[in-house]
Amino acid sequence: MSFGDFLKKQFIDVIHWTEDGPGVLMERFPMRDMEIQNGASLTVRESQMALFVNEGKAADAFGPGLYKLDTNTLPLLTNLKNWDKLFQSPFKSDLYFFSTRLQTNQRWGTQQPITIRDKEFGAIRLRGFGVYSYRLVNPLAFHTNIAGTQAQYEASELEPQLRNAVITSFTTAFAKSEVPFLDMAANQAAVATLIAAELAPQFAAYGLELASFTVENLSLPDELQKRLDERISMNMVGDLRQYAQFQAAQSIPIAAANEGGLAGMGVGLGAGVGIGGMMADAFRSAAAPAAPGTPAAPAAPAEGAPAITGETKFCIHCGKPIPAVAKFCHLCGGAQA
Repeated sequence: MSFGDFLKKQFIDVIHWTEDGPGVLMERFPMRDMEIQNGASLTVRESQMALFVNEGKAADAFGPGLYKLDTNTLPLLTNLKNWDKLFQSPFKSDLYFFSTRLQTNQRWGTQQPITIRDKEFGAIRLRGFGVYSYRLVNPLAFHTNIAGTQAQYEASELEPQLRNAVITSFTTAFAKSEVPFLDMAANQAAVATLIAAELAPQFAAYGLELASFTVENLSLPDELQKRLDERISMNMVGDLRQYAQFQAAQSIPIAAANEGGLAGMGVGLGAGVGIGGMMADAFRSAAAPAAPGTPAAPAAPAEGAPAITGETKFCIHCGKPIPAVAKFCHLCGGAQA
């Protein structure tokens, strides 16, 4: 090493760090030969912390502020190195800076539906997604358990590990919540609180603090959602008999409009008349019954119905008398065998 390089190294006495870009959680301060000049000043900005590491062993940690590096500000490191009280020579150590600002808009989601037990539906498969945010609060735990001796560590490297932790807590929280699936949409904030409570200890082990956790959506897989929609539709319909009668009435114009020649038209009209007869019977059955012991009055012939003369037979559908040669019942429209 030249004399100029030696002097340059000795006069590096200001240590500070600014992030190269968003998402950097930790960076090792670049030092020639890992030597720091005695009496150098260390600047730790707001949203930062610094950690000295000697031969792989963490020593002193610093929060925001301005420090002069000597035996008073580095008691642990001084004890590790067994320096004398004069502390004249440069000392060798690794210095790591950590970003403690909030890491926002971290996305989470279930890659595959998870199976949980629901009070109402039994076993169901559930999907969910949302966002969370965190900050680094314990440099020692983060350095020991996550980053190690890397020169730089970014949030993107940690994201898969945190996402897996979220999904594990997601499953555990739902097992404990006992909230029915149909009530989850109205209780998403409470569900998010349960998940965050399960997740916080895992973040703390990494030296992190979970700042916020949000559940944006909870849903079923497409095939299960279709079945749920069908069940909701049935509940909304209510009386299935009345709904079937309404559907039959709606289908009369469609049946009459079908093309199929004269025979097809007759069948369509006969079916329409038959459906109309069914609806009429239903409406009559809804009316108040006659007084006990009073014989029911015979039904009046349908308006426009032809008078029955000659031999008769009974309709195989409605049981009413019709001409013996009739192929269709003039009352219900049913085809005769």
